[in-house]
Amino acid sequence: MAATAAQAKSVEKLDDEGKAGKTSSFIMPIVRHNGLIYVAGQGAHDSRPSAQWNIEDHTRTVMDKVKNLVARGGSTMDNVVQLSVFLAKIEDYDGMNKVFRTYFPNGGPARTTVAVAALPGNSLVEINCIAAVSGS
Repeated sequence: MAATAAQAKSVEKLDDEGKAGKTSSFIMPIVRHNGLIYVAGQGAHDSRPSAQWNIEDHTRTVMDKVKNLVARGGSTMDNVVQLSVFLAKIEDYDGMNKVFRTYFPNGGPARTTVAVAALPGNSLVEINCIAAVSGS
C-alpha cells in the first residue's frame, strides 16, 4: 500500500500554465509522470460560422496549444514521442499534414490519425500527445 501512495505522489497534475492543477479540475491539461508529459486533447474551439472554418487554421491553432502545453510541462516538440490526431473529416488529412509537418522540422513522432463522427467545440481536429521531459 505504501508503494502505491508513493507512486501517486509522483504523478504531477498541472494546469495550462504548468502549475499544480486544482483538485476540483475535471481534466488536467498536463500530467507529468516517470519522465513523460501527457498532454490532454486540444481542439480549435472555433466560434466563427462553419463556412469560415478550415483545416489549416484549426491545425495551426491546435498545434500551437499542444506546443505551449509541452513547453509548460518542461519539454519541447522535438521530444514528443507519440501523438494522436482525430479528424472530423478524413478528407482533411492532407491539409492537416501540410501544417503538422511544420511543427516537426527534425522529424515527427509516432502518430495515429483517425476520422471520428464529431469533435467538441466546433473543431475539425483534436490532438493529444506524449513527450519525454527535457533532460530525462
